[in-house]
Amino acid sequence: MKQKKIRVTGGFLKNRILHSVTKINVRPTRNFVKQVLFNWLQNYIKNSICLDCFAGSGNLSIESVSRSAESVTALEKNYILVKKLKKTIKVFLINNISVFRVNTLIWLKKYSKPFDIIYLDPPFNNKKLLNLSIKYLEKYNWTHNNSIIYVEHIDDNIFYPDNWKLMKKKNIGTVSLSLFYKSIII
Repeated sequence: MKQKKIRVTGGFLKNRILHSVTKINVRPTRNFVKQVLFNWLQNYIKNSICLDCFAGSGNLSIESVSRSAESVTALEKNYILVKKLKKTIKVFLINNISVFRVNTLIWLKKYSKPFDIIYLDPPFNNKKLLNLSIKYLEKYNWTHNNSIIYVEHIDDNIFYPDNWKLMKKKNIGTVSLSLFYKSIII
């Protein structure tokens, strides 16, 4: 299997390479996609509290911290990915990413602390996982008014609450990038 190199695209860690994720069925967010996303987030990322629901390699978590997020909570159930992410965090001397080896859906049903920015990038072949994650974010109060939610998906037929307003959307090949913010319904 070809080694997948993941590079930080901006901020104080720019051009640093994350530990490789070989022999693992993971689809890290490509550099071009990250650049689009973080251009969208440039006015919101500084001092934000972020949640990375399907962290995988930790690509979005590390990019967020590099671009001045205050902290990131990274959720990932794969032991090897969690181990690699923790190693990368240690090597990069990052102290504001908390990594939890956990099933995201179970975690979202147990805790409740709103986040400023939430990343939802689950495996593309599991639309139910994406829709349940969105439902739980709302049901268990993970969002506050003006939270920003990033969804990376391949199917436009996804559930999202009426109070999530689409800010930006871009299709890159078969991948759709959608950026929402939570607003007050009047």
